[in-house]
Amino acid sequence: MLNKKVSLVAAAIAVLSGTAHAGYEIKLTDKDTITFGGYIQGDLRYIDGTASSTLTNDDFWIGHVVKDDVSNTKFSANSTRFNTKYVHGDITGFIEMDFYGGDGNEILTNSRHPRLRHAFIKYKNWTVGQTWSTFVNTSALAEAADFGGPLVAAAFVRQDLIRYTNGGFQIAIENPESYGGYKGAGGYGSKDSMPDVIAKYTFSGDWGNVSVAGLARKLETAGGNSESGFGYGVAGKINTFGKDDFRFQFHGGNTGRYVGAAAATDLVGEEVEDTTSISVAYRHFWTETLRTNVFYGNTETDESDRDRTHWGVNIFKNVTPKLSYGIEFGNFKAKDLDADSDYAQLSVKYVL
Repeated sequence: MLNKKVSLVAAAIAVLSGTAHAGYEIKLTDKDTITFGGYIQGDLRYIDGTASSTLTNDDFWIGHVVKDDVSNTKFSANSTRFNTKYVHGDITGFIEMDFYGGDGNEILTNSRHPRLRHAFIKYKNWTVGQTWSTFVNTSALAEAADFGGPLVAAAFVRQDLIRYTNGGFQIAIENPESYGGYKGAGGYGSKDSMPDVIAKYTFSGDWGNVSVAGLARKLETAGGNSESGFGYGVAGKINTFGKDDFRFQFHGGNTGRYVGAAAATDLVGEEVEDTTSISVAYRHFWTETLRTNVFYGNTETDESDRDRTHWGVNIFKNVTPKLSYGIEFGNFKAKDLDADSDYAQLSVKYVL
């Protein structure tokens, strides 16, 4: 029976590396709730140099860049997002969208399409649908104005999966995609017949958390052959002094598209790419409402000989618990292309 006394409660907001958890809960019955959340963000960004992240229209850095003279100023609200969570007893459904769907123009209206980020169902120990890959430890992502900090060296993949969780242990089968597969290096394969298999264990406590993950894949090459790929990752967030924390990620092996946000392909011709990535970040609270993050990330590949680095420093100020602003300065370098660009970004965020 529907509870006539529908209550609207403002819940605590946790914003972690661009992931907004729902913040307003409507209780329908003893077993049914709907929760709404997200945030509104406006960015002002300036880039100058010879490296350009064309796949993201220079809104933020990913591992895929081109060498090109660039000096531009951009205003954007695309990272704005909204989410809805439905709970019925042991069943949870979650949907989240942002506005990086493209198809807009900067001449008149700056229209942007919504883009699906998450759409999954949880029932007891099981998760089915699209969400963060099991290989990802979101708590290890740096807090940054640049949409996640050094993604060039971070495990950062959302995809469809079936996952089983028991305490700190997770195992999943996930959507396969041989990036750089039969359509050629840099292309996308569609002949993948075996799902990716990922296992992870997370150790956690008052001190923070550390996760250890392994990845096994069957990759389809441009020549129609099948190759095995294996990768590993260690990542975590360690509480240090007061509210400060240290975040890190280290990945190696055949991680391919799972690490670096397109810094590496899975395959280079008939060869499986081998990648080494490291990311570190430190967050320091000057006061309860003022904090600074310093971060660094680097990815190197063996077959394609790529070498990509991103570092940055920022400062954020909370005007209220829900309203904050910050400024960030940093540099992205593609050593293999002899290209690098400096950037500065101002961000204002209102968390729902």
